[in-house]
Amino acid sequence: MRTKSLKNNKINVITLGCSKNIYDSEVLMGQLKANEIDVEHESDKDDANVVVINTCGFIDNAKEESINTIIEQAERKSDGKIDKLFVTGCLSERYKPDLEKEIPNVDEYFGTTDLPKLLQALGADYKHELIGERLTTTPKHYAFLKIAEGCDRPCSFCAIPLMRGKHKSKAIEDLVTEATKLAKDGVKELILIAQDLTYYGLDLYKSRRLADLLRALSEVEGIEWIRLHYAFPTGFPEDVLEVIRTNHKVCNYIDIPLQHISDSVLKSMRRGTTHEKTDALLRKFRKEVPAIAIRTSLIVGYPGETEEDFQELKQWVSDTAFDRLGVFTYSHEENTHAHLLEDDVPEEVKHQRAEEIMELQSDISYRLNQEKVGKTFKVLFDRKEGDYFIGRTEFDSPDVDNEVLVKASDVYVRMGDFAQVKINHADHYDLYGVITE
Repeated sequence: MRTKSLKNNKINVITLGCSKNIYDSEVLMGQLKANEIDVEHESDKDDANVVVINTCGFIDNAKEESINTIIEQAERKSDGKIDKLFVTGCLSERYKPDLEKEIPNVDEYFGTTDLPKLLQALGADYKHELIGERLTTTPKHYAFLKIAEGCDRPCSFCAIPLMRGKHKSKAIEDLVTEATKLAKDGVKELILIAQDLTYYGLDLYKSRRLADLLRALSEVEGIEWIRLHYAFPTGFPEDVLEVIRTNHKVCNYIDIPLQHISDSVLKSMRRGTTHEKTDALLRKFRKEVPAIAIRTSLIVGYPGETEEDFQELKQWVSDTAFDRLGVFTYSHEENTHAHLLEDDVPEEVKHQRAEEIMELQSDISYRLNQEKVGKTFKVLFDRKEGDYFIGRTEFDSPDVDNEVLVKASDVYVRMGDFAQVKINHADHYDLYGVITE
């Protein structure tokens, strides 16, 4: 098959995994654009002759998806449909020697901190001065803002420190610069991400500075919503709660992965907390910020998780009534502390437990949504789909949480606009309403 010309490279970046990877791909594409190199993100035009895959290596399903994508693109290279194939990201950081051996038809593999080297391989120079310069892949009105890289937590099940290294905060002034540039490009909502928001500032300023960062970002003209993702429960800086309660730009929302509630499981997970301490923290959240929506994620099927542990978890989910909740089945990851334990919960049991938790959460979500019927909320509209304009309240993050649907036949809404919406109907995960102003 004919090989594409190398004279005018066009690069297609494929992103797998979490929002941190999306952010990294956006930075890569911003650098390429600054070098006047033609770049696109996950294009289906089939007109790029160079492909870069930004991989995920977090759990088994994510690793499998990354490997399948590499194999697919390597076959396209063998068929002459692309000229060059590069792989970067977490999977490449963690398994580079194995990947080089098993999938040799990749020009080069790069780790999570190898951006300058990757750019060099793509014929570009790394431009240090490009603080905040990215090609965003999200809708124009919201963007992820990565405030730190890496993680210092010792969680037994997690391989992130192996792939991302130690926690490293970005300076407040650099993040404000980045946010200002995003706002000038039309971004209204910042979604703060990191492996651990709670730790922000400890390495750089010798104290937790998330509250100060929120205040500084809220001063950026054009930014209307600031959302917090991935806060670790142990050592949570309580001054952040005051900012959420008093600063109208900071959403009444927090994503705080709690993972489990059984004391024996939490101890083995090396989470540094207990059932009692976790409940006390959640009570404080709801006392200090009565309107807060709490999102969490859980792991079922961790080594040694007994039926008694699971029933305790299930009862706790019922009693706590989280606004949003997701469940992962435990993945036995090499070189983690938990890998020394026997992965003794059968896969079918893991999946059954996950289904039971999600069925329970579905009922909780339905009940909480019914309480919203008749009330009016500020909604940010993300897209039009079928007969509806679809948006979110401040209590919902894109792609993972509830949505608000307004009939397109009743009103016209521009994407990225806010509107007041009165809810007249609700199901388990969606709210339906009409615009009141």
